[in-house]
Amino acid sequence: MSAAHRMTATRIGRQPPAPPDAGTWSADPYSDALRTGRGPLFLRRADGWLLLLEVERWCADADAVDLEVVRRCEGKVLDVGCGPGRLVAALAARGWPVLGIDVSDAAVARTLGLGGQALHRSVFDPLPAEGRWGTALLMDGNVGIGGDPETLLARMHQLLTPGGLLIAETAFDPDIDERVQVHVTDTRGAAGSPFPWARVGTRALLRHARRAGWRAVDQWTTGGRCFVALRSRGTTGKPRPHRG
Repeated sequence: MSAAHRMTATRIGRQPPAPPDAGTWSADPYSDALRTGRGPLFLRRADGWLLLLEVERWCADADAVDLEVVRRCEGKVLDVGCGPGRLVAALAARGWPVLGIDVSDAAVARTLGLGGQALHRSVFDPLPAEGRWGTALLMDGNVGIGGDPETLLARMHQLLTPGGLLIAETAFDPDIDERVQVHVTDTRGAAGSPFPWARVGTRALLRHARRAGWRAVDQWTTGGRCFVALRSRGTTGKPRPHRG
């Protein structure tokens, strides 16, 4: 884990969710990094705090940690904030019905170039098959979308079928629960527009999930990455078996 990941950000005031696309992830230098598949790229706060973004990993093929997530999916899969599409491509290659959504044109273009299906949409926009997705993914810190985890979790309820599965990747610090204003920047100082973001660890996410009506069914750490699996309201039996 990089030094940037180990830094602890100071808590700031609670921020409202971002609008569907305020030119945040869709602006350079993020788009440039996705087109080239190379960083370094950071989330930067006004006080100089930096979080390294793992562009090269995102633009590579799905690794063993990703494939564990793939094996846990069920039904139709919605990858929220799909980025350059490695999980969409991995699921599609295994015959899963899967759609990626992202507010970045470059991310959508790269996902389509891999043969995956993707739309230029925010999770807060109207989406296809609302209420009928079997699994939703919030990978690579995307539980921070909009800067308000409980609002995002409420939206995920609307997208999943009753009893559907949400898999979220959490921050390495299990108790971190931050609301921050950040922008994307590179080593040359190019910067996108500021936007609200959240960083949430496993224990913190589980607290938010209980308040939002979710039931935790699993949590695991592998390859230095942390994950939580949640069930939406309406499930009664045991979790459905994994495919693949």
